[in-house]
Amino acid sequence: MKASDLFVQALEAEGVEYVFGIPGEENLDLLESLRKSPIKLILTRHEQGAGFMAATYGRLTGKVGVCLSTLGPGATNLVTPAAYAQLGAMPMLMITGQKPIKTSKQGRFQVIDAVDMMRPLTKYTAQVVSGDRIPSVVREAFRLAHEERPGAVHIELPEDIAAETTTAKLLQPSAVRRPIAEDKSIAGAVQMIEAAKSPVLLIGAAANRKLTAKMLKEFVEKTGIPYITTQMGKGVLDESGELFMGNTALSDGDFVHRVISRADLIINVGHDVVEKPPFFMSNNGKKVIHINFASAAVDPVYFPQLEVVGDIANSIWQIKQNITPSNHWKLDFYSDVHDAYIAHRKTSEDDDRFPILPERFVRDIRKAMPKDGIVTLDNGVYKIWFARNYPAYFPNTLLLDNALATMGAGLPSAMAAKIVYPEKAVITVCGDGGFMMNSQEMETAVRLKLHIVVIILRDDAYGMIKWKQAHMEFDNFGLDYGNPDFVKYAESYGAKGWRISASEELLPRVQACLSEPAVHLIDVPVDYSLNDQTLNKTIRELSQKL
Repeated sequence: MKASDLFVQALEAEGVEYVFGIPGEENLDLLESLRKSPIKLILTRHEQGAGFMAATYGRLTGKVGVCLSTLGPGATNLVTPAAYAQLGAMPMLMITGQKPIKTSKQGRFQVIDAVDMMRPLTKYTAQVVSGDRIPSVVREAFRLAHEERPGAVHIELPEDIAAETTTAKLLQPSAVRRPIAEDKSIAGAVQMIEAAKSPVLLIGAAANRKLTAKMLKEFVEKTGIPYITTQMGKGVLDESGELFMGNTALSDGDFVHRVISRADLIINVGHDVVEKPPFFMSNNGKKVIHINFASAAVDPVYFPQLEVVGDIANSIWQIKQNITPSNHWKLDFYSDVHDAYIAHRKTSEDDDRFPILPERFVRDIRKAMPKDGIVTLDNGVYKIWFARNYPAYFPNTLLLDNALATMGAGLPSAMAAKIVYPEKAVITVCGDGGFMMNSQEMETAVRLKLHIVVIILRDDAYGMIKWKQAHMEFDNFGLDYGNPDFVKYAESYGAKGWRISASEELLPRVQACLSEPAVHLIDVPVDYSLNDQTLNKTIRELSQKL
């Protein structure tokens, strides 16, 4: 059998549905094998877009997303998606080509050590040196990409190896169950929660799984303990209820931090080291229970007193089964904080000035979207507003990146979301800066006939950095730029382009775009001038009064 055929059969055995990417001449044997396979090739316009799509596929499905590039510059273009998947705990396999390794074809032309380049960014990276090694290399890559903590893996398939003949047989994927926490740690957690006076639940990135969400819902229903989320823990539990105390979008000084300051026990479920904990244990002596797949990474501000290590969903279920809600828990203060947070949010959301304020924008997007609709975010200051002000009802319905926090991922992520969930409404919100980093994927979206809505928040500058610049009392410098006519730009790809000229136009325009199957782009001028005052001063002053 041809080695490239065996490679594709190995992908099929792992359940691969799509390969996202751009082939080169070193991939042509593999491309021919894919042509004969049920696996669908999604041709993109840049390898970075392919990598982001593969990572998001992994994030949404729990299966390994696969992307493809040629050697050299194609491989280097996957570096950012590799870091995106690795820091974001998204299972993803990158396949890159290479010149023949048994004989020299063109000297060192385009040749870099891609395996070594990927080593710091992946859980596993390997060059296939023989067709006979394909089954074991592919199986190991998929195993490690899936294994907690999920992440990126890389295989380099040289041109001559792909073309050779092999008699190797496939290895069948093995069934692996996660270990569960020991009884003593479960009992210790129950005892600490029952003994606490003001416990609070903090939900992080690793809890963003369907079964974990189900178990946490049952735990909260039984105990009545309030909960807060990190940015990548949004939607694990319904954020519209009275027990939701807010999101840790800001480092400190928000209403949610008043909840944390009053709590004497933080039940930290799914804490990921890429997201800093929103409390400082060295200063306040709080007790923390760490519930996760793996033990805690201890640092000066995070050293939990108890660790419950094992399958998170099972741990929460065991704790729920054994816990008795305590009548000495003092949780009344939390509802006062919740009410103050909602009151302030509604006041700012009702402002109808134009260009639109980010608070008003977030409110209208929430109104337009079904409860199970998916919003993907690029990276910019609006991410803070969405994390803080956008109630998510289900896991993975607000896809933001608070790990690598890269620009350019919003549009490809929306495309992957629509491929995975064609029946769901999908919107991507991008800043003008982030959108232009991978805007060429508009052609891919149109070619694939995807129904997505691309919303550009246009301020003609790198707004996040301008906010930080203003907060540090520096002069405005070096962050302003020009933009194309985004409406005409969208239309040049065959998409539909729109622009709003008043805040009240946004909601009906988004609703109309969601109802008409097409690729839509909406140009929305945004006013970030109040960000520094609101985020760094007003919210802090109001929360301190509680």
